Amino acid sequence: MITAENLRKEFRVKRGGPVVEAVKGVSFNVPRGAIFGFLGPNGAGKTTTINILCTLLKPTSGKAALNGYDVVSQPHMVRQSIGLVFQDPSLDERLTAWENLEFHGMIYGMPRSLRRTQIGKLLSMVELDKRKNDLVNTFSGGMKRRLEIARGLLHNPKVLFLDEPTLGLDPQTRSHIWGYLHKLREENNITIFLTTHYMDEAENCDSIAIIDNGEMIALGTPDSLKKGVGGDIIYLQAADNKMAAEFVNRMYGYNVSNGGNGISFEVEKGEEFLPSFIKSTDFEIYSVGVRRPTLEDVFLKLTGHAIREESVDAMDSIKAHVRMRRRG
Repeated sequence: MITAENLRKEFRVKRGGPVVEAVKGVSFNVPRGAIFGFLGPNGAGKTTTINILCTLLKPTSGKAALNGYDVVSQPHMVRQSIGLVFQDPSLDERLTAWENLEFHGMIYGMPRSLRRTQIGKLLSMVELDKRKNDLVNTFSGGMKRRLEIARGLLHNPKVLFLDEPTLGLDPQTRSHIWGYLHKLREENNITIFLTTHYMDEAENCDSIAIIDNGEMIALGTPDSLKKGVGGDIIYLQAADNKMAAEFVNRMYGYNVSNGGNGISFEVEKGEEFLPSFIKSTDFEIYSVGVRRPTLEDVFLKLTGHAIREESVDAMDSIKAHVRMRRRG
């Protein structure tokens, strides 16, 4: 359904200023009906890639196609094939929920009877049918997000793009939204492409591309990526974490990572290792535990740092540039 081959995108933030390479040779394929995730921190190049696939930006080089249409030479056909939920709010809060969807359907040239049937169906699916005549400015953040998803689905797209779909929402609302998305995929075989920096959210994907600083550094299913980390993770807090780390390295030869108020290291068969380890220690342990690898461990191993919130001025300027393109 989606193919990308060596996509690159460069921006010159200021006239005469340096060139920023936001996307650096990204390649991937997304099968029809799959949930595909771009996992990475803010500023990693996720949104820029989506904007290229959605024809909002032209790539500096490389190729991409969606539903068989080239994103550069056939943008109109690509736009007919996609629904898009932006990271930034884009509803008209002076209109009701119904009016927002009605206006969107008119823009897409949907016949009146089909448009209104589809609006009723989608508002019911996202549980907003009882609020259809209420102004959007009275909605909670979760309700607005559900309405944006309904709007993105109104014209029956082949691909739904979700840019940080649950950003800033509470865990319960995020869970409900994912319930809608899984139901949608099962009933309509729609392809879903999302960006996220939430590790638990990425677990919903059939396959994940991990992206950092504009480069794709891993691609696979959540399970295969976690298996690539290796064994189980032992996490412990000691009276002297430095002494504990030196002990683990000296006695077992494991590489130790510092995190939070303790240390962690990777072992095979952690539950079998832990009892003998505790007996062998010569320092005071406050707490100790074992867990299976997570996607956060994958990201840490591949990049050397934890996933983070990006606050680079250049990236802020790029996002502002894209927002201006949308409004234009």
